[in-house]
Amino acid sequence: MIKDVENLISRAEKDCAEIFSGFDRTERVNTARVLDAFASRRVGARHFAPSTGYGYDDIGRDTLECLCADVFRAEAAICRPSLSGGTHTLSVCLFGLLRPGDGLLIASGKPYDTLEGVIFGSGRPGSLIEMGVDVRQAELTPEGILDIPAVLRLMDPKTRVVFLQRSRGYALRPSLVPAEMAGLIRAVKAVNPEVFVLVDNCYGAFVTEDEPTFYGADAAAGSLIKNLGGGLAPTGGYIAGTARAVSLIENRLTAPGLGREVGSYEGSYRPFYQGLFMAPHTVCQALKVAALSARAAELLGFEAYPGSLAPRADIIQAFVPGSPEKVIAYCGGIQSGSPVDAFARPEPWDMPGYDDQVIMAAGTFVQGASIELSCDAPMRPPWAVYQQGALTYESGRRAVAKAFAALLEADDAKVD
Repeated sequence: MIKDVENLISRAEKDCAEIFSGFDRTERVNTARVLDAFASRRVGARHFAPSTGYGYDDIGRDTLECLCADVFRAEAAICRPSLSGGTHTLSVCLFGLLRPGDGLLIASGKPYDTLEGVIFGSGRPGSLIEMGVDVRQAELTPEGILDIPAVLRLMDPKTRVVFLQRSRGYALRPSLVPAEMAGLIRAVKAVNPEVFVLVDNCYGAFVTEDEPTFYGADAAAGSLIKNLGGGLAPTGGYIAGTARAVSLIENRLTAPGLGREVGSYEGSYRPFYQGLFMAPHTVCQALKVAALSARAAELLGFEAYPGSLAPRADIIQAFVPGSPEKVIAYCGGIQSGSPVDAFARPEPWDMPGYDDQVIMAAGTFVQGASIELSCDAPMRPPWAVYQQGALTYESGRRAVAKAFAALLEADDAKVD
């Protein structure tokens, strides 16, 4: 086992040279798509101006949503600060598309922890189940891929939405590559073309050269304090998809009959535009830090999910330190290498929306912004950590070095 941390990180860095080059190629493709959209929409300084009140004819808001639609090759989009985060955005989608008596079919296994309350209730009022939605769930295959036959068997005339979660969330399963969703989307539409396919795209935008909407997903949704905000957006969420899907969702966003026509923002829209411009590069930095962490973990004998050289569909890097003490130590190391609140010591706590205590290292400029560099973990077996983001490779490299140093110190202390 390598005990010298700088030697460990340098070795991991060399081993990742080829995969880093692949991330650079993806960044070039995605940057070109973003710049083409900016040029096509004639973005200018006028689009950064704030609005107030109802926000009628808000050119900054409306053009930002056109850019989002263009980037996702979608017919329409909602992209605005009034969406508070990923769970809120997905909740708006689900309640917009589903009606009492409809069926929701989850095609990617257990959803992320914070969606448990939205879908099943989990002791909280106002869930889809409480509203009378029939919920069914298909598990992934043992290999972690979509089980199309199982999904088709669970479909029935009530099925109105098929839901896919792109990222691994708090699970060690593989993330779903957009191209792998294509077969399921075709199969679902062949059975019933009226069914909506909704993709939780959190942590996934710009990780690959394609997006779920390229293959016929009716909506892809996520948070702007993750990938698409580029580390600059101070809040918000996005939904991109078909005009039919977005027209239903927008009436849950505000009110029936108002839809996307209202919604102001008194702060400048500039961080949202600049964040979208920066997003392909920022995601590339995050992917490099993820692969570096994975390789360092492998060199220390831990299994990484995904492996350092494996294809990636999200920015989440998981590995299993194996004990509560090591989880806390690693998260503490990430916090100590952060630009904000580096002096703080993260501890497990009862975080809203989670059934287990969660420890979260997030020394970020925007509270909870996963794209900046964060590492969190539910305090439950198998005692895995889930790391996301990095605004720059060099800052992420330094934080990861501190985290592995803390992990090794915790290991030595346990031996002593």
